[in-house]
Amino acid sequence: MSARASSLFAAVSILWGIPYLLIKIGVDGGITPVTLSWGRMVLGGAVLLVLAARSGALGQLRGHWRGLLAYSVVELAIPFPLIATGERHIASSLAAIVIATVPLLVALLALKVDRAEQVTGRRLAGLCVGLVGVALLVGVSATGSVTTLLSVGAVFLAAIGYAGGPLIFKRYLSDVDPRASMGTTLALAALILTPLAIIDWPKHSPTTGALSALVGLALLCSALAFVLMAKLIGEIGASRAVVITYVNPVIALILGVVFLSEHPGIGSIAGLALILVGSRMSTVRSKPASPASPQLEEAMV
Repeated sequence: MSARASSLFAAVSILWGIPYLLIKIGVDGGITPVTLSWGRMVLGGAVLLVLAARSGALGQLRGHWRGLLAYSVVELAIPFPLIATGERHIASSLAAIVIATVPLLVALLALKVDRAEQVTGRRLAGLCVGLVGVALLVGVSATGSVTTLLSVGAVFLAAIGYAGGPLIFKRYLSDVDPRASMGTTLALAALILTPLAIIDWPKHSPTTGALSALVGLALLCSALAFVLMAKLIGEIGASRAVVITYVNPVIALILGVVFLSEHPGIGSIAGLALILVGSRMSTVRSKPASPASPQLEEAMV
């Protein structure tokens, strides 16, 4: 990857390793899953839309509403509440580990929807190595109870959404200013979730820590991270960009140990090593890339 792409990759990897800790703090502090997701979208979307309006970028949204709506549902409205619901019953690091299946899911989806994103050879081997690492990290944690299994299943459904989102973005939204596209999709997702948020509204006032976690989720892990992710997809493509989800569990695991007293075992450490190796293999091309499509070339300028 170029220096710019590497910097974006590192930044998004860190920013999207943090949400699992903040989500755990939020739901444990009294904010219900749907309300937490809704508040995150409202605040993050508002910030980005203001920035987009000031730059005059909102006009670029014309003709892109189908892609905007699809991305809002697949990447935001469905995954966010599912992850928050799952984290009511499982560790934040385990949630991040399940999300680490996204690169392989992207590779599978790409077989049908985007031939340019297919992965073979060394990159495919890297994805498989990373997936073995994920399996080691999960270990027996997901077999403790029916509730745990259902929670893991909810997060896995979110992973499927996270796999489809970047492919939708690359195909329909890569030529739109990311402040405008991400601000609008966050706002649309918030609108979709509003009825459920009203029903799921907390019965008691959340803690100060929970509210602070919500603000962090909105500004850092949504507004800033989604803009950087959009730029990263334009630089290296969807299947390589989502390999950040192999690095996210490393960040999430460290934060879980430091702040939530989660205890990874030997299998977790071995899994982390495999994930890092798989991430490296999956993001390095073995030979120069073939000429990009006109749409992608334009996005990379």
